[in-house]
Amino acid sequence: MERLNEILKELGISKVKLAKCLGVSRQMIYNYLELDDINKWPKDKKVILFNLLGIKSADEINKIKVDTDYIMDVETRISNLFENTTKNSEIADTNIVFSGLADKQKEILKSIITELKERLCDEKDESAYNSAVYLYHYLQVMESSRELKYILAYMSKAAGYTKPYEFVYNEQEQFIFESVLFSALTLYESGKVSKAKIATTHKRFVAKIEQKLENKMSRTMEINAAKLQAMKELGYTELNEANASEVLAKIIEIESRKVSD
Repeated sequence: MERLNEILKELGISKVKLAKCLGVSRQMIYNYLELDDINKWPKDKKVILFNLLGIKSADEINKIKVDTDYIMDVETRISNLFENTTKNSEIADTNIVFSGLADKQKEILKSIITELKERLCDEKDESAYNSAVYLYHYLQVMESSRELKYILAYMSKAAGYTKPYEFVYNEQEQFIFESVLFSALTLYESGKVSKAKIATTHKRFVAKIEQKLENKMSRTMEINAAKLQAMKELGYTELNEANASEVLAKIIEIESRKVSD
């Protein structure tokens, strides 16, 4: 069972995804994987798993070699298993969230929503919740740094979803970034780096973040001060929908005065 867990991890098959494949709850998957022998699984679930892994018996599990071709084969089998899932999704195309989207964009958004929903269905799973929050933050800042997109491409390639020489962004920059990131992750996975050795590096990382937060706080205070000044100059005591545009224009004017000064 230990090797099975390793294979699932190497394939990038989460407990949620495996539960969906087998048609059981995530908790049931945990129960299955805690058993000491896969032959103790319900026969129908065991057969589905064997089919997904491309094997005929438990004896073949230890012979599985997870490489790019194998990952792609397993992904194809999983896709075939759920080829009608999207069509039968409970999220209708008419839902307002899909308004203005082309079919290709609708399909990927459906898949993302479905995946997130499955991960968030257990309100006690704080790890899943926190991961979703971080993903939300990631999406919010992704356009501010092209390297964040390169990270997504790297992870897609590393998981076997994307061919290694596919570059949808800047090829030269992606090539360099992927090489550097691979080196860093290889060093991390080697276990040869201790907390003590990189403590100084982490301090610089923390200092950079704190500086950004300080700058953000300072800018927020500046904007709030400009808003109060704008309202005062316009004779308003509160900001509302009716005067928002006028106040915004006045804030821009006040900001431009500072630049001129």
